[in-house]
Amino acid sequence: MRSRKIKLVVSFYTTADAFAFEAACKQVGVSGRLGTVPRQMSAGCGMAWYAEPESRDRIVAMCTEQHLEYEDMAEIER
Repeated sequence: MRSRKIKLVVSFYTTADAFAFEAACKQVGVSGRLGTVPRQMSAGCGMAWYAEPESRDRIVAMCTEQHLEYEDMAEIER
């Protein structure tokens, strides 16, 4: 059985928002991956970015600087 870890999950309104977010993360070196939105959350497009919780401040700053939109951000056990 795989151990569960806390992940920072960022959901998006549209797939375009998700892909723009992914490109920005790669550009500034924020590690993570795109995946499907967990059941605990809802999202317009069904896509979410999974990252380490320690990345929250860096992600919020990146979104502010680059005018990126996201629907929700939460820490979820996965």
